[in-house]
Amino acid sequence: MRLRLPEERPTEPPTGYKIAHPVLSQDGIRAGFTGVSLGGALPYGVLDEARCVYGLRHRAPHRRCDCGFHCVHDRTEAEALLCTAEHKAAVLLEVVVLGAYIRFERGFRYARQRVRTMTAGPCACGAAAAALADAGWGRPGWRALEVACAGCARGRASLSLAAFARLAGEGLRVRAGQGGVEPPAGLGVSELVAEAALLQARLDWFQTQLARLEERGPRE
Repeated sequence: MRLRLPEERPTEPPTGYKIAHPVLSQDGIRAGFTGVSLGGALPYGVLDEARCVYGLRHRAPHRRCDCGFHCVHDRTEAEALLCTAEHKAAVLLEVVVLGAYIRFERGFRYARQRVRTMTAGPCACGAAAAALADAGWGRPGWRALEVACAGCARGRASLSLAAFARLAGEGLRVRAGQGGVEPPAGLGVSELVAEAALLQARLDWFQTQLARLEERGPRE
């Protein structure tokens, strides 16, 4: 006798929480995320459909596989994962669970999702987040990003939180810490100061590169 899982038909899509690493496409025109565990090899967009990480042709989530998007029910449980050394550079995502899903005690495994909100914690130095900078690693075709303040972003390829939200699209909201920046809505004084600091850091980097080229002199 085959046991069937009980079916749920919610009036609204469930909400869940997860952590991930923000990523930027190699050409710099798309932004998304990559998971911290099983699905880390498959970057995804703000609105995306899960694929089997093992390359099997069944639809995710399959009952006899562990494929599909994963999230937990409780925000504090997801935030607790950010305390571990290997996940300190990750960001917190609030997601809407779409399509078929399997409910577990602590969360969901599901077919489709929309990332509603990304919350970026403080920079590794402890300062408030002002940008997402090149983390020094990535996936084929994607560069991983990490939260950085204006000072730590200096000399590194980076983009502002608002720019990441625009590239990610689909109405993604980005917050810096608790109650921080929430683009693409109108920017306040603190957000504009952060944007100006990031632009100054980029300008300093370009000036450094120009100075180095001038020291080398024209090539014959």
